[in-house]
Amino acid sequence: MAIGSICNREVVTTGRKTPVVDVAKLMRGHHVGSIVIVDEDPEGRRPVGILTDRDLVVEVLAQEVPPEGVCSGDLMATNLLVVNEEDGVWQTIERMADRSVRRSPVVDSRGRLVGLITVDDLIDLLAGELSGLATLINREQRRERQLRRSR
Repeated sequence: MAIGSICNREVVTTGRKTPVVDVAKLMRGHHVGSIVIVDEDPEGRRPVGILTDRDLVVEVLAQEVPPEGVCSGDLMATNLLVVNEEDGVWQTIERMADRSVRRSPVVDSRGRLVGLITVDDLIDLLAGELSGLATLINREQRRERQLRRSR
């Protein structure tokens, strides 16, 4: 299964120069914990960083840094793991685990942002798959018991 088929296609983005107060307002307004920082060009949006609510807390609030003058580009994580929408689920999980990241921008073959995949998305997918397997096992056991009774 391609990661593009399960990623969230409604990604909240902003540019590098957005004040962190506005980033926090975007997060609150969209009910998200991260914003993908993008550069815009005629081809589309290209991810260059990611900024999380935790970054705002740890780097600004906890250190009592006045937020005025601090922009998203100052705080964003730039060692971004970007995955291609054609990458497989297991390949993506392995890459995310290797890099210890909980979210990754998803791009098309030209590097344009098309989505965001998170550990939560992957857990939802895997939980559904495991539930399906558990159902299969339960049905097989019931079927076997019914067959034995009828003999």
